Amino acid sequence: MSRLKERFVSLLHQKNVVTDQLAVLEQKTGMKREYLIFGVLGFIALYLLFGYGASLLCNLIGFVYPAYFSIKAIESDNKTDDTQWLTYWVVYGVFTIAEAFSDIFLFWFPFYYAGKCVFLIWCMAPVKWNGSDILYTQVIRPFFLKHQATMDTVVNDLTTKAKSLTETVTKDAVHQAFIHDKHH
Repeated sequence: MSRLKERFVSLLHQKNVVTDQLAVLEQKTGMKREYLIFGVLGFIALYLLFGYGASLLCNLIGFVYPAYFSIKAIESDNKTDDTQWLTYWVVYGVFTIAEAFSDIFLFWFPFYYAGKCVFLIWCMAPVKWNGSDILYTQVIRPFFLKHQATMDTVVNDLTTKAKSLTETVTKDAVHQAFIHDKHH
């Protein structure tokens, strides 16, 4: 536990925009930055448990941090971080679809958004046992590999139908515009 605390404190003293602001706040309040961060995290936790708009806060936590690091991954030469964040977004997408169908029930569970937030943090955590990697390799990937041919067929059929519909609508729109111009 002491090693974890040391790592946390060293993280809070690394040079970046956030720690610079923490240093200013630490100087103005006379409180250690660790306590300031624990205060902010405590407030966020209480807000997720009892606050109005916990859904928005939880979704921001599950989106903003991963989006920022996804952009950094795209801009880096390292492809390992690309895979890490693509895996997160696949899991996030599957979770979001599942949640859309079950949200009407899950919403009523006490502390649902706190649990969802913990789940999303686990999925984005920069550790070997992060949730995205585990859920992708043990659930999503096996399901995908088993049903890939069927999914490819459905996607190809839908793509063909969408192209055909687009062509039909475009032709009808051009035809209607031509008829309209002809009568005026």
